[in-house]
Amino acid sequence: MPDTLDNYSVQTLHSDSDLVLSKVVVGSLDNNVFFITCAQTGESVMLDAADEHELLLKLCEQTKTRLVLETHGHWDHIGALTEVRDAGYDVGVGAGDTYRLPGYDFILEHDTQIEVGELKLDLIATPGHTEGSICFKVVDKPFLFTGDTLFAGGPGRTDLPGGNFNTVLESISERLFKFDKDTICFPGHGDVTTIGAEQADFQAWVDRGW
Repeated sequence: MPDTLDNYSVQTLHSDSDLVLSKVVVGSLDNNVFFITCAQTGESVMLDAADEHELLLKLCEQTKTRLVLETHGHWDHIGALTEVRDAGYDVGVGAGDTYRLPGYDFILEHDTQIEVGELKLDLIATPGHTEGSICFKVVDKPFLFTGDTLFAGGPGRTDLPGGNFNTVLESISERLFKFDKDTICFPGHGDVTTIGAEQADFQAWVDRGW
């Protein structure tokens, strides 16, 4: 993938013989959009059709994107969704967030897998930020894509419709903290973190209560 496209910075976050992980930041809320590419076949998936549809469609073409997977249905994560679907890309979303989208093609179900060439992604339902929030873990790699469920510094906001603080804490503690402490978390906004770094602050979130 090129380093720049139409004056946007496209970052290659990781590259090895199995996969290439790239990111572009789009929209007024600086959404992270990730491309996970199988190094063996060249096939990719895009996580979150957030905004700037012309840019994302160019990147989808360059990366041989096959599917678009939504971490959740808040407006800033689906701004390019209509144009992406109109271009022929199938979009998946968690069942609890289908009503937030202008359209979708398939449901993302907890404890199932999506194949990307020779790569596999585990789907993890993590309600709390929204009812249908989904995280994605690359099988046999320390890479976890957490959407707005878990950021560097704590869980995503739960004061929006569909949010529940106790539910997001349970999702994080029961379904994300099961991964190794060195697992790298790639959130929907901002910088990466690790499971270990966020575990260290978990009790502070509980005590804070929001």
